[in-house]
Amino acid sequence: MKKTLMKWALLLVCIAVTMPAMAQFNAKALKGAAKAVKAVTLTDAQMTEYVKEYIDWMDTHNQVCADDNEYTIRLKKLTDGLTDVGGIPLNFKVYYVIDVNAFACADGSVRIFSSLMDIMSDDELLGVIGHEVGHVAHKDSKNGFRTALLTSALKDGVSSQGGTAAKLTDSQLGDLGEALVNSTYSQKQERSADDYGYEFLKNHGKNPWAMALSFQKLKKLQEEAGAQKSSKLNQLFSTHPDLDARIKRMEERATSEGIEKPATE
Repeated sequence: MKKTLMKWALLLVCIAVTMPAMAQFNAKALKGAAKAVKAVTLTDAQMTEYVKEYIDWMDTHNQVCADDNEYTIRLKKLTDGLTDVGGIPLNFKVYYVIDVNAFACADGSVRIFSSLMDIMSDDELLGVIGHEVGHVAHKDSKNGFRTALLTSALKDGVSSQGGTAAKLTDSQLGDLGEALVNSTYSQKQERSADDYGYEFLKNHGKNPWAMALSFQKLKKLQEEAGAQKSSKLNQLFSTHPDLDARIKRMEERATSEGIEKPATE
């Protein structure tokens, strides 16, 4: 049975002879209005330190699939040869959770939720991975992390000391996780990441229709969630708006390029 992820976990071993408990992604909702960004200057080196500290904390506090797990093996096959983007090294792991999501950090760490893998074909999953890599390539992940850092962890007075990033406490890392899970990319950023994922599929010899098909599956989940406004699924869609428009845009692009839609189940 899949159980609850620890309280402070963000967006995001596994299946063995005995099925271990799968966690549920859960982070406290941000309280009140958005906090103002403090006038704190962060160098790229300090940002790098903070991102590493954060993703290390995430990997420690979430159930990560082992190297010999079926999820990890599948992900490794899909991402074989994906070593970097724009000089940023990429690394991939699976979080064994019941929520359907994926995220990427500014350092090139891409984390895929096992339940997302459960509902996606290989091509659809690769399109989602391409989308997340696109956010890294376009610096969306870096800028989003910087904003979240300045509006959460640094609000308690964390600052650089002698050019070195001050170490974050567990509480501050938790606040940072909340800010990140509640953050959103702009429509322009999402469209650009969708386009990146589309080209990503083509460059890997895959049918780019998979982008639209993956969104259609997420849309179906959204519809099934219905009026459960507090569900984690609806929280996912609140941070990924205009899904209908994105589906239509990917479909129209594939159609205009004369690409045949693959048969679906």
